[in-house]
Amino acid sequence: MAGRCSTTAVATPTRNRSSVTTLTMSPLGHEALDDPATSPALVARMLRDIAKSNRWFGGRRAVRAGLAELVGPEDRGTTLSLLDIGTGAGDLPQDAVRWATRRGITIRPLGVERIPAAALLAQSNGIPVLLGCAGALPLRPKSVDLVVMSQLLHHFDRDSAIELLAACDSIARRGVVIADLRPSPLAAFGYRLAGPMLGMHPLTVSDGVLSLARGFTPEALGMMIHEATDRTVLPWTMTGARVVAAWRTAP
Repeated sequence: MAGRCSTTAVATPTRNRSSVTTLTMSPLGHEALDDPATSPALVARMLRDIAKSNRWFGGRRAVRAGLAELVGPEDRGTTLSLLDIGTGAGDLPQDAVRWATRRGITIRPLGVERIPAAALLAQSNGIPVLLGCAGALPLRPKSVDLVVMSQLLHHFDRDSAIELLAACDSIARRGVVIADLRPSPLAAFGYRLAGPMLGMHPLTVSDGVLSLARGFTPEALGMMIHEATDRTVLPWTMTGARVVAAWRTAP
């Protein structure tokens, strides 16, 4: 099972699946979190490190910037549903809830996660989670307002990434936010230095460096989105070697 994300990984098929496909992992290297055999204790430790990284190195800011393209003052007083694919520890939907609350908007988050230890961690942080695989998302088309996918796309090969982008577009009633990493030798060097200083596990650091190498330029991400959705989307870069794309699926 390592290296592939099979449809058999869906453990909570409570809703109709929006897509059913087998996703293939990136051929560039191997991250510990790619492997379902990684111990639950190590998964939990690494996801806490990643949450710390999101706080200090721009992961939260990237998702907020994408949401700001889709949610505005006109939404004050409304409630929006948000699906976070590959939610990990659930720290990003938690932050999205806080971000929206400050604007008078209620966000109802839901995570999808294929790793049971990660799903349990997100649930302990107050995020409802469906245990399932991105290749067989257990939701109907147009069943949630916002779909967020952060730092997940680079785990897959190009064809699988395009399939996943198409699934995000199908599920979202209003829009999609993709927040990922872009290749940056300077950021990789900095992460090697900063990770140990912040008490991160060595595997978190090595996975982070590989994630940067697996990342996307804005042009490459835009091309994949176009192939997946036939939409012209212009991703942008942010500090922390981030690349962000946001688009509306409805007027």
